[in-house]
Formats: sequence, structure tokens, C-alpha cells
Amino acid sequence: MKDTLTDTQSLTWPAQDFEGNETPAMTQQGFKRFRRRKGRTQGEPEQPSVLDDRVEPGTSPDRPSPKPKARPSDKTQRQSGFSGRPETQDKPAVRGAADGLRTGPVSQQQLPAPLPEMWERIHRVPMDMRSHQVARSPLVNFFRSSPTAKAFDLLRTRLLHSLKAHGWKRVAIASPTAGCGATFTAVNLALSLARVPNTRTILMDMNFRRPAVAATLRLPAAGDMRGFLSGELSMPEHLVRPAESLAVGLTAAPDRNAAEILHDPTCAQVLDDMTLTTGADVILFDLPPVLEHDDVAAFLPQVDGVLLVADGTRTTAAHLAACEQMFKGQTQLLGVSLNRARGAGLLQHGQ
Repeated sequence: MKDTLTDTQSLTWPAQDFEGNETPAMTQQGFKRFRRRKGRTQGEPEQPSVLDDRVEPGTSPDRPSPKPKARPSDKTQRQSGFSGRPETQDKPAVRGAADGLRTGPVSQQQLPAPLPEMWERIHRVPMDMRSHQVARSPLVNFFRSSPTAKAFDLLRTRLLHSLKAHGWKRVAIASPTAGCGATFTAVNLALSLARVPNTRTILMDMNFRRPAVAATLRLPAAGDMRGFLSGELSMPEHLVRPAESLAVGLTAAPDRNAAEILHDPTCAQVLDDMTLTTGADVILFDLPPVLEHDDVAAFLPQVDGVLLVADGTRTTAAHLAACEQMFKGQTQLLGVSLNRARGAGLLQHGQ
């Protein structure tokens, strides 16, 4: 393109054609005057100047700037399908995802799966049935037709009726003195309760003096009851489930500070939380002898009642009277289970 500002013919006009006989300087204003003067001298009609005080970049001063293209109207855009912004293919997918978040199905798939309830999170540790049968373990599950098994089923039914009538859940099982069979009673009663459909039973080995629940069930004695009652261990870390509807809390070794553990307010908070979160129907606590230690006295505020286990060959009326005196004003005496008794295998007393 020929630029008029650099045209040799335009730059060689005589000096007298310019005002003031000054050295010509081809500025924009001078070029305007030159064009107007040249048109008058040659008799040509004056042409309107296409230059103004500003010159658009990239254009010649003596040529008009190109007119911008007309923007199509909205009506034209709608008729032709043209829009100012290019359409992308991923926009419908984005809108679809947003719609899914509002309606629910997509968001439900993206959310993490909810945790199972606390009972299902307790680790299953099935009992070794073969070893129990070989050792002829004194458990009612293996001798369902024996008088002892029938006596425990009767005790289970009466206990459930009493608990349901009062809205109770927590039962302490203890004997006046050692050797009366409190652990034997607690384990077999728990197994009998676990056979009731749609129920949950928890058995806690709280006998820190002589823990024996793990040995009776032939389970690994790896429980840390002290750590659990102090809040250091969670329920899934401590409890195990030998059956679908039965959970047990084990004690691995004796602890001479048992009473101090049971006096701790944290113990009460942990047991309250366990009762609420597991949804257990009955919680049994195997405790040491009532008249030999103060463990039972320290734990009485945490239970709804006590099932007292007596031995027909060693328990006396004075032992029972002393236990009743201790329970008075603290909790309810739910009954007395008499082991090694002649004739009837169960003596129900109290509530």
C-alpha cells in the first residue's frame, strides 16, 4: 500500500506555496492546509478531510479508517443460531451434574458411606465349639435338655419380666463369698439371654480380683477393662462378640485397685455411653464377692439390681442377711440363685 506521507511528489513542492516561507514541515495540520489550498487553486471542489486530530494506528492519514463491521442483532442471532460466545460441549454435562446435586441421587452416590451402628462394629470372635464339646464345658448351650439348662432358661424368663416391668437394663451378679459360682451363673445366664430373638446382651467381667469369663468361654484373655472404663479404649477396641446377639468385655489380669477404678466418675460415663450406643437390652456385670471386698459397694450406684448367687453347701442365712443389709437403700435385690442345692436348682427370692 502506498503511504501518502512518504510520497516523494508530495514532499517536493516549492517553498513559496507554504505560509511564512518557512522550511516546510509535513505535519498533520500542515497537510490539511495543503490539501485545501491545492483544491482551490486547481478549481476542484473542496473535499472533506478524512483526517482528524487523531490518526488510528495502522491506517494512512489520507485514507478513511475501515468501518467496524455491524454486530448482528439479537433477532438475527436467534434466527441464524449464532451467539457471541462459542458453545462448548461440556456445558450440558456440567448443568446435568448441578441438577443431580439439587435432586439428590448424584450427591448421595458421592457422599461417603455411613458407618455401621456400634453393635455391628464390635469384632466377632466365635467360640470354639469343638473345644467346648471335647472339654465338656459346663455351658447350657451344650446341654439344653439338662435340668441346669432348664433352670437357667426359667431364671432368664423371670429376669426379663422383672426388668421390663421396671424399665431396667443393668444387673450385677455376685455371691456373698468366693466359690459360690457367680461367674458360672453370669456366663450361662448371658448365653441363655442371647438365644432370645431380637435382643442384645452384654456380659462385663468386672471381677478384677479373679477374672474368669474369658477362661469359661475359652476366649483369648486380651481385654483391658481398666483402659476401657477410664475412657482410653473405645467399645470396638475392647468388646468382642462370641455370638450374634452377645458381646462380652474381658479382663486379662487381676488388678488390686479395683475399687478405685469403680469409684472413678469416668467409669459411670463410659457405662452410660455403652448402654445408649449399643442398644443392649440386658447388661450383666460379673462382680467379686460382696462380703470380701468393697468393689460391689462401690459399683452399686451403676446397676439397677443385684442377682445374688448362693452355694447350698457353704452360704449361710447370715451371709444373705449381710448382703441384703448392704443393698438396702442402694439398689434392688432381684433374686437369689442357689447352686449345688438338693432338689430344685433355682430359688427365686425378692423382686
